[in-house]
Formats: sequence, structure tokens, C-alpha cells
Amino acid sequence: MGELGQGWANPELKAIVAEASRALAALDALRLEELALSCQALNRSMAADHDSDWREEMARQAREAAADMAVFGRVLEATRANLHVMNRLREMRLGQLEYKARSGAADWTEPQAGNGNGNH
Repeated sequence: MGELGQGWANPELKAIVAEASRALAALDALRLEELALSCQALNRSMAADHDSDWREEMARQAREAAADMAVFGRVLEATRANLHVMNRLREMRLGQLEYKARSGAADWTEPQAGNGNGNH
């Protein structure tokens, strides 16, 4: 698959979706950004006035890519769910560290003078 600036003007939709799935699986953010730009360009092109042959070609590509797009959608949803879990775990870990830091700070305070029973 060619890069955007190397004559990759009209790739098959199925190829874009397949590469997006591979990039997502590899967490290749740079490539995902490039593919998003390709999709934006395709969307802009769809809004332009085209002949019936071009529209038939796009319809063919959409039909052929339908199954791959469904898989990509499931991968995106699983990735979104995994990100949510990782964020929750990070929040929990930070909360525990914060709690330990606060309780640890209390352990280092000097005891105050009093009557020995803890009441001041």
C-alpha cells in the first residue's frame, strides 16, 4: 500500500479498511492519522459531482468492504472498551497512591503532647 504522497490517489476502500485494522492492532497512531486523512478526502470526493460509472465503482467498493468495515468497527469498539478499562485502572492506582501518600504523611507527623490517651 503506497503512502498518501506517492500516487495513492484512489485506493480501494477495502484496502483502506484492512490497513486501518492492521494499524489499530499495531497501535500505529501515525498510520491511523494518515488513513483518517484518506477517508476525509474520500468523503469530500463523494460530495463532488461524479458520473454514474464513478458512483457505481464506489458502490462496488462499499459492498466489497462491508464485512471488513464491520470487523473494523468491532475492533474499534473493543479498543475503546480496553482504553476505558486501562483508564479506570490508572485512576484506581492513582487513587491508591494518593491515599497511601496521605496516610504515609500522617505516619510521619510528630506526636503532640497530651495526656497519653490520644485526646488532646
